[in-house]
Amino acid sequence: MSALSPRTRLTVVPPHRIAVGRCLSILVALGIVALTLALMGRSPVELAGLVLRSTIGSRFGLEDLALFMTPLMLTGAAVWVGIRVNLWNIGAEGQFYAGATAATAIGLFTHWPAFIALPVMVGAGALAGAGWIFVPAAARAWLDVSEIVTSLLLNFVAALVVSYLATGPWADHVTGALVSTERLRVGLPELWGVVHLGFPLALVVVAGLGIGLARSRFGYETAVCGSNPQAAHYAGIGVAPRILAVLLLSGALAGLAGVFEVAGTVHRLQGSLANNYGYLGIVVALLARESCLALIPAALLMALILDTGIVLQTTQISSSAVLAITGLLVLAIAAGDELAAYVRVNRT
Repeated sequence: MSALSPRTRLTVVPPHRIAVGRCLSILVALGIVALTLALMGRSPVELAGLVLRSTIGSRFGLEDLALFMTPLMLTGAAVWVGIRVNLWNIGAEGQFYAGATAATAIGLFTHWPAFIALPVMVGAGALAGAGWIFVPAAARAWLDVSEIVTSLLLNFVAALVVSYLATGPWADHVTGALVSTERLRVGLPELWGVVHLGFPLALVVVAGLGIGLARSRFGYETAVCGSNPQAAHYAGIGVAPRILAVLLLSGALAGLAGVFEVAGTVHRLQGSLANNYGYLGIVVALLARESCLALIPAALLMALILDTGIVLQTTQISSSAVLAITGLLVLAIAAGDELAAYVRVNRT
């Protein structure tokens, strides 16, 4: 029996290999899911038809996908902009809450017209998100403290602050809703059904971020700082200020996601508002790899997975099973990406 052909790992993987690898890995994962459902006595064909009709096959499903995509694109961008320079913002969840809280304060306690209140809410939310990561960013830039741990721990602080506000001083005393504030006085205008202005704005932000970083001096300098800090120092580029700027930008993007969610989708600050969008943004960023524009299809894929989970739960499939299916799909995609990097070497 002949020996297996040796393989080598590519330094740069062509996009078409990534696409093929992901398609094959998703098919394998779906095959495993179908087999498991069949063993449970459920019809995979019927469930697949229900999922397709309820997601991409109906206006209601498409609206849901757009609502899911809006925060996922922005939290994905928040994580991606850091990964691009070897920084890991794991605190997008906390920055999301910070942005939503700032926007809620303006939406609840001011009486400004919408054309004034909404831009102020957007600006305040972005600043709050950036402010929430400022201490981890400064510690990473000048003290070399890992931003992973500090940004992650602040997620729990932000969640507790929101729960306190939503059950205490800002609690809804009109409808009595639990862990929730009253409805905001202003909200983002709806463009198509329940799809609000935040969706196209998120698309614009992602596209503008990709173009800006690719063509600007700031984008070039931060890329150099991330890939080779010593070379950046030699070239006269201040590494610490660039690290601070990148992480503040990351926090602002996550804060913006919180603004769009609270002002466009939920219309009130709630304890579960973030819906794990900050953590799912990590997956979106990893799926996008080096391309900022790839955040859009990556967010769409994650939105499809989330929407599929909701549909499956309506058929009495447990949330634990849905979580397992989600994890399997993400794991399969990661494995497909890794395998796509290896090519066979011909023996001479």
